Amino acid sequence: MPELAEVEYFRRRWNTGIGHRVVRIAMHTRKRVFRGTDTRALRRQLTGARLLTSEARGKRMLFRFSSANWLGLHLGMSGRMQIAAADFRAQKHDHLVLYQAERALVFTDARQFGRVQFHHGATAPGWWENGVPEIVSEKFDRDFLDRFLNRHRKAPIKAVVLMQSGFSGIGNWMADEILWRAKILPSKRAGRLNAQERNQLFRATKFVARESLRIIGPDDSKLPRSWLIHERWREGGKCPRDKTLLHRATIGGRTTAWCARCQR
Repeated sequence: MPELAEVEYFRRRWNTGIGHRVVRIAMHTRKRVFRGTDTRALRRQLTGARLLTSEARGKRMLFRFSSANWLGLHLGMSGRMQIAAADFRAQKHDHLVLYQAERALVFTDARQFGRVQFHHGATAPGWWENGVPEIVSEKFDRDFLDRFLNRHRKAPIKAVVLMQSGFSGIGNWMADEILWRAKILPSKRAGRLNAQERNQLFRATKFVARESLRIIGPDDSKLPRSWLIHERWREGGKCPRDKTLLHRATIGGRTTAWCARCQR
């Protein structure tokens, strides 16, 4: 599933089209990714519009076009975005293609857990503002973290770190990476974390988010080999710190990897 860093990577790919007009649109309008979206208005308003800016929040992206048009994309579990040649022919899972004179902006989602949203108006759509602070922003501070952990004190910390209402953009591999760096057992209840563990969790969350965004890529290949991600799914995978065999279990509904020695 695409997470914070992957979302940023794909957003920047579409930025190649900034400053250029959409000359034609191809859509699979009956597909689930368009649920709740007026696809006729999308086609009518975006055809001829110029891509102006884009931004990302957590796992969501917003693309602003000329003439007060806004396109929202959520990658879901299998969504991908690419830049293709202007003569690109959409395939089965290419649900939205915005053709420009020299390129095509393609949104692909095989499993259709992603979403395409459209808004026409002078200001950003209401569904874009959710009040959740971005992890790399100053609003994600210790006070916010403490309040969020206290609200979900009975849940395993792995499940809490996956909650988008608090840890925007964090998915399964990033959650495991954060808890491993913070030396916190994933099954430990959030309410049982002491002050030192909360400090470690805060610092690890900021570090993983910041560094993954800095390194940025479509997968884990560019991340340092010292990161847990390179071992977490490998058969016989070991802790990068002490070379202990990793443990695995389902926690918070997701497969989780951890080091029993580091994360007691």
